[in-house]
Amino acid sequence: MDPMLIGGIIGGVILLIAIIWFFSTYNRLVRLKENVNKSWADIDVLLKQRYDMMPNLINTVKGYASHEKDLFMEFAKARQSASDALSQGDVSGVAAAEGLLGGMMPKIYALSEAYPDLKADTQFLNLQKEITAMENQIADRREFYNASSTNWNAAIQMIPTNIVAGFMNAERKTLFEVTVAVEREVVKVEF
Repeated sequence: MDPMLIGGIIGGVILLIAIIWFFSTYNRLVRLKENVNKSWADIDVLLKQRYDMMPNLINTVKGYASHEKDLFMEFAKARQSASDALSQGDVSGVAAAEGLLGGMMPKIYALSEAYPDLKADTQFLNLQKEITAMENQIADRREFYNASSTNWNAAIQMIPTNIVAGFMNAERKTLFEVTVAVEREVVKVEF
């Protein structure tokens, strides 16, 4: 057999393997990126539901503690900044705003201790339970988003996948991290 023919066949096989590798790697990266996008969309849905629920909670509390205007204004600003960041898809902005809102929720719930009628109000109790359940779902989805983002970030940096990632102009995804020190503090339980 002609050495040129053998060299051509070997070169063709190597080229075919490289093309198959490129497309399979490209498709894997697309799948990882879409997984990140889906996990963020899941968080987006829950946060929007929670932001829609919060005015009802605030209005219920206002009925009993109308003089707490500073707290309500602060809460409204935090909710608006969270909503704005969410509409822009700004993960860091949402995380920062969520930290502010997360720090304010205990203050609002603490008002119920000062107002026994509020503490017994069924609408307040139901909203509190719904928001707490939603907080747990958001925490689960945040974990999934961070895991998806970490997988994406690792994949686009690994050799030789980073070659295809460079071709795609792939960029790192921001993790949804706690940004308020209050959320990192240990909860004190006293009896």
